[in-house]
Amino acid sequence: MVVYFLLSGIGFLCAFAALPLLTGYCAASYGRSFWLWFALGWLLPIVSFFVLVGLIARVHFDHGERLLAEAKAILAEAESLAVKDNE
Repeated sequence: MVVYFLLSGIGFLCAFAALPLLTGYCAASYGRSFWLWFALGWLLPIVSFFVLVGLIARVHFDHGERLLAEAKAILAEAESLAVKDNE
């Protein structure tokens, strides 16, 4: 009986860890701190996920932010090509 409760508790923690991991991964892929958002995902699981989605959506719907991201990507590609040409 004790083993059953122990295994079910571990299973619950593993299942409950999915949302904080997803929140941390999304945050890290958009340049935010993985560990901060992972901790927020443990403390406020649903709320932190929707706050992060709101922050990401704000960046995607802001035309200036999208242009800035595209310009950074173009500049990084041009710099990598310039480094290859110099070698």
